[in-house]
Amino acid sequence: MRALSVQKSGDSPVLEVIDVPTPETGVGQALVRVTACGFCHHDRSVIAGVLRRGVAPGIILGHEISGVIEKTGLNVTGLTKGDRVVSILTDACGKCDRCTNGREHRCRFGEGIGHGCNGGFAEFVALSEHSLVKLPEGIDPIGAALLSCPMGVALQAVETTAQVAFGETVVVTGAGGGLGTHAVQAAAALGARVLAVSSSLEKEDSLRELGADEVLGDEGMDFSEMVMAMTEDEGANVVIDTVGSAMFPSTLRSLAQYGRLVLLGEILGKSVTLNPAEIIFRDAQVLGATGVSRATVERAAKLTLEGKLRAVVDLELPLGQAIDSYRMVSERRPTGRIVLLPDA
Repeated sequence: MRALSVQKSGDSPVLEVIDVPTPETGVGQALVRVTACGFCHHDRSVIAGVLRRGVAPGIILGHEISGVIEKTGLNVTGLTKGDRVVSILTDACGKCDRCTNGREHRCRFGEGIGHGCNGGFAEFVALSEHSLVKLPEGIDPIGAALLSCPMGVALQAVETTAQVAFGETVVVTGAGGGLGTHAVQAAAALGARVLAVSSSLEKEDSLRELGADEVLGDEGMDFSEMVMAMTEDEGANVVIDTVGSAMFPSTLRSLAQYGRLVLLGEILGKSVTLNPAEIIFRDAQVLGATGVSRATVERAAKLTLEGKLRAVVDLELPLGQAIDSYRMVSERRPTGRIVLLPDA
């Protein structure tokens, strides 16, 4: 089969589509013919050589996978040939306490797809059936690649971690990116007032179409001052931060009393300086969020069918043009996600 290989990582990476053996299906696994696979910032970081920890040598990247079951291995009971599926982000065991409690994304024995085990930048991928969610009819097979990450990840952060309520004010940083565009939609779907923060103000019209009430620039001034001005000095109930250290401490300063700051992404990999009093006297919560459960993927699919969420696909490219994806993501050009098509 054809697969994308990172021949050289770094500032000037070398990517090549090569022929590798089609994976065999082990016990409890299914072989998926990949329809589409989103290009995440995780993939960009590995290709750039910024992210190395836990990355298996010679890994096939790509964890945002939609496809069709080609065949199943022994003891697979929930999937059959021809089923349309999407993957979660972890090759889960389905048996540990976390898997049985609906936290498959934090499986004690699982490996990150496209990180510890091979992912979807290939024609085929073999994964545990516990890592695959069947698609309902009516969902676009290419857009479906985004149902887990970024759509489900954003939804889980907004709905489960932050517990956004109707009428609350929610700030989303990095709002024009893959996670941000879908976090904006998720917050709007729950009836929140959404303040979208983006360095690319040319994306303003798109963000408003996705549900943002206001679009704020993050360059030239501390955007927390704009948040305070727009909330009569109350601050935001929730900040969904998809950027991380680059936005700190503005994210914390944007919070209202009893506000929740959800850290969903870290672009620069840098440390921050934190005065605990800033949290104490706000009665604030600082929460981490990562991954997505099978149940949240199913909910994201339901909201998609209801027209409350939609996959924001900026561009579809063949696997051989992955380097273009890398460059555009590095330059923060896409609104939403670029999707790679292995068969194109």
